[in-house]
Amino acid sequence: MVSETLNVSALNGYLQQHVEGFKHLQRCEKFPDGQSNPTYHLFAASGNYVIRMQPEGELLKSAHAVDREFRVMAALAESDVPVPEVLHLCLDREVIGRLFYVMRFCKGRVFWNPQLPAVDSTIRTAVYAEMNRVLAALHNIDIEGAGLQDFGKPGNYYQRQLNRWSRQYRDTQTQTIKAMDELIDWLPNNVPDDDGQTSLIHGDYRIDNIMFSPTKAEAIAVLDWELSTLGHPFADLAYQCMQWRLATDAVVPGLAGVDRSALGIPTEEVYVQQYCEHRGLNGIENWEFYLAFSFFRFAAIVQGVRKRAIEGNASSSKAMAYGELAPVLSELGVRVLQQH
Repeated sequence: MVSETLNVSALNGYLQQHVEGFKHLQRCEKFPDGQSNPTYHLFAASGNYVIRMQPEGELLKSAHAVDREFRVMAALAESDVPVPEVLHLCLDREVIGRLFYVMRFCKGRVFWNPQLPAVDSTIRTAVYAEMNRVLAALHNIDIEGAGLQDFGKPGNYYQRQLNRWSRQYRDTQTQTIKAMDELIDWLPNNVPDDDGQTSLIHGDYRIDNIMFSPTKAEAIAVLDWELSTLGHPFADLAYQCMQWRLATDAVVPGLAGVDRSALGIPTEEVYVQQYCEHRGLNGIENWEFYLAFSFFRFAAIVQGVRKRAIEGNASSSKAMAYGELAPVLSELGVRVLQQH
């Protein structure tokens, strides 16, 4: 893991000039989680803030796009999708050596375990219902009204994503993964016909990227928008539904083998049905493609994390463990295809 340092004096002077009301940066504490963009809690005389920046070292093209994160959260500020209040984007690398942005600190709960062991079944049911509602609200955003009509490229989202992540996987490959090769062969030849659906999508919509109220099952901030773009809404839904198939003891824990009914957690089928009801859809065809694609894409992402860990510029001490997920995820993707 890279040893990161921040020039507190330079940062303090800059923020006092560019963030309204900012006074006297006292200290910075790095959040331990997060595999891509280093994130720090800023303690200042004027209050608490969060700074999120690109990692040190050589970056892959289009990766670590903190400027896109800032833009999309600013655009959603008055929407039905809760986001932190963003305050300033710095595109001057001379300040701390990389791009960064500052946002207001949100005080709430993040559930790292999808089984939600710390709350009762009523709260669990409400949390899952709230996640579902927020995801549907995101996909119903008026893209032009939010000023995000140029936030993604036109054309078939899945074909573009397959090209991008296949290339990125090959660029960061450190081992041969037979299941990943199978997915790279199968997916491009089985892309569903373009149905014309285009939404703002999050790209990493998981329970641990949502902050909830300290006391209620209310989402107060959707976090980590680095992979957001214009694309197909089912990509977000299927990506979240991978959770139902991941092992409970995985570094990204899931719900495989869990008695969901006893916990008050909906099944994958019920969760998809709830989403369709929110968006007025009759159902989803080609679900196996969307799931397999999600496993492939996530495997490509964690392979990049593994590569950064090997090279010594990963943001988190858990980076290598995340990287070891690549074979597991790709095998789960192949299993989806075998079951249909």
